[in-house]
Amino acid sequence: MQDQENQAIPNPQADAAAPAEPTLEEQLASTEARLAEMHDAFMRAKADGENIRRRAQEDVAKAHKFAVESFAEAMVPVKDSLEAALTVEAPTIESLKEGVEMTLKQLNAAFERNRLVEVLPVQGEKLDPMKHQAVAVVPAEQEANTIVSVLQKGYMIADRLLRPAIVTTAQAK
Repeated sequence: MQDQENQAIPNPQADAAAPAEPTLEEQLASTEARLAEMHDAFMRAKADGENIRRRAQEDVAKAHKFAVESFAEAMVPVKDSLEAALTVEAPTIESLKEGVEMTLKQLNAAFERNRLVEVLPVQGEKLDPMKHQAVAVVPAEQEANTIVSVLQKGYMIADRLLRPAIVTTAQAK
């Protein structure tokens, strides 16, 4: 009987020591608040991803549009020089030659600034199909598949072949 009396009398010290358990409504409200925060964070991350994607597309479009801008800037003085040569009233052969040499220097400088490099193999060099295009095989007093003559220079932009050098190669003996 005494046990029943102890159970019926509330113990204020025991209630104060145990934390109050949240009600279902409080748990639901807390969960909904966390869900709203996570949804907001997700939407912000999604918007950031879309902005990054859009900026990247714009950058690629600009790169395509203005890819030749540097080369074009380097070529304008070459055109100016050629036009100036045509305005000379009474050109001499020497002045024309000097003008062409100066214009060629400008053109070479423009090529160099834009990493446009000549592919000019020398006689006797081994044929490299990645840089040379053989159009004829001729009898020669040198090793087979070596360059005999260069018919046209080739060009590379950085490490990429723009145009192969056109060559003739030695025939096998």
